[in-house]
Amino acid sequence: MTTYATVDDVIKLGRELTSDEMEKTSLLLESTAAIIRRRAKKYGKDFDALLEDDEDLKSIAKEVSVRAVLRALNASTTAEAASQITQTAGPYSQSFTPLMPGGGIFIRKSEWEMLGLSGQLVTNVELI
Repeated sequence: MTTYATVDDVIKLGRELTSDEMEKTSLLLESTAAIIRRRAKKYGKDFDALLEDDEDLKSIAKEVSVRAVLRALNASTTAEAASQITQTAGPYSQSFTPLMPGGGIFIRKSEWEMLGLSGQLVTNVELI
């Protein structure tokens, strides 16, 4: 399956990976590409065909893929994947709201916009 970024891209643009994370990263990159392709199909677009003649879009797809994979990797290891963190010094309070409670791939609205796959989707519903 074609991916839009490589494990090496994740290392160069993100951070060093453990051996377990490298294997997981490879699978997450495949999932990310599938999610992007699936959304493009909903919009009536062949995303891989769009990439053939657009170097800028290729670069954006790589960046979005790396960001999504890093969020998934960081979800269980750091507070970087939090939508909200609250701390109080006395009498000791702490609150953490994960960005993705179950982990997995999450592509933000702004990233969908960068890929040209956002906005309203108009479809027909056949009533019988």
